[in-house]
Amino acid sequence: MGTTPAKIDWQSLPAAKSGQFRIGGDLSVNRLGLGTMRLTGKGIWGPPKDQNEAIRVLRRAVELGINFIDTADSYGPAVSEEIIAETLYPYPAGLVIATKAGFDRPGPDKWVTNGRPEHLRAACEGSLKRLRLNRIELFQLHRIDPKVPSDDQLGALQNLQSEGKINHIGLSEVTIKEIEHARTIVPIVSVQNRYSVVDRAADDVVEYCERAGLGFIPWFPLAAGDVSKSGSELERAAAKLKITSSQLALAWLLHRSPVMLPIPGTSRVEHLEENVAAAAVKLDEATLKGLAKLARSA
Repeated sequence: MGTTPAKIDWQSLPAAKSGQFRIGGDLSVNRLGLGTMRLTGKGIWGPPKDQNEAIRVLRRAVELGINFIDTADSYGPAVSEEIIAETLYPYPAGLVIATKAGFDRPGPDKWVTNGRPEHLRAACEGSLKRLRLNRIELFQLHRIDPKVPSDDQLGALQNLQSEGKINHIGLSEVTIKEIEHARTIVPIVSVQNRYSVVDRAADDVVEYCERAGLGFIPWFPLAAGDVSKSGSELERAAAKLKITSSQLALAWLLHRSPVMLPIPGTSRVEHLEENVAAAAVKLDEATLKGLAKLARSA
């Protein structure tokens, strides 16, 4: 006997304080999301050390109003997608699950790009099955494979889109030139590049996304916790605001651009709750001016 999906007023919950963004014009999400790479084992391989805690993280994320969850077929591989479905299916209305394809995983901590069209198609169909979806709302090319013509990779995604297997297409770890080329072939709605308060190499891509109305999804937004070790300026500013360095780093990202969609990952409910609390943090000009120094020293 099936279970009726929950109806959730997403904008009444704590994560809504991060603001909202419409991915592709039709997917309205609270801007603070959840990355699920860490809901796997060591080396992003196999099941998590504490599967019950991973399940609690996902359930608590929804309770707190996170309705944008980012995953990939390569996380585990397959493990992250399977846990999401086992925990949250049937999905509440308004929950957007984004996934990615473009890697082979020969072993722990090993990542090999694979953008062959047949691989991307098989990956999409595998994700659909694992996530128990008829359509993936946001399907992202995890990397552009230099061994395969980019037009072939994008063409494969275009075909999946025309078949109704994916709704929107996103890119990951790309330059402005690569985004512009991709947009001549298929509509692109989001870009996922590494970015944080201490790693602003993608500033130009953030600004491009803002001009073009594309969502920018910063992966590694807390540098796996390293922002708390990034120097006295961040620590001093956080102490003054009576918050953690990680909370300040997330608040800075949310302030940085209205198209910013941070997806901090964690394997513990305690850290999840700390991250979501950052959605309510307001930054003054003095704090922002102090954090600007980090960009010059990064």
